[in-house]
Amino acid sequence: QVQLVESGGGLVQAGGSLRLSCAASGSIFSINAMGWYRQAPGKQRELVAAITSGGYTNYADSVKGRFTISRDNAKNTVYLQMNSLKPEDTAVYYCAAGEYGRRWYFNHWGQGTQVTVSS
Repeated sequence: QVQLVESGGGLVQAGGSLRLSCAASGSIFSINAMGWYRQAPGKQRELVAAITSGGYTNYADSVKGRFTISRDNAKNTVYLQMNSLKPEDTAVYYCAAGEYGRRWYFNHWGQGTQVTVSS
């Protein structure tokens, strides 16, 4: 099993920044990809950004140019730097871990951290 612990959520004004962190532990040898999903009230969970152990990244169109995903393989930690935040970024953000082959497959999840952007 892989355990994921998130931190860094909170309340911020529109235009502000937040940085989320997610530390992985346990059977980390079984994963080669980590990512961030978010779910707003009444909406489906969506992939925000993902990164492989080799550094390949993928972003949702809505966050390109504003969010940056990175990882520290030595610390088994992935980060999501969120800049120029908008009220529509308000959601619970979930860290995910899994594999990337020809597509992203995530089967381990964190507990979620709330991000609220006020207008």
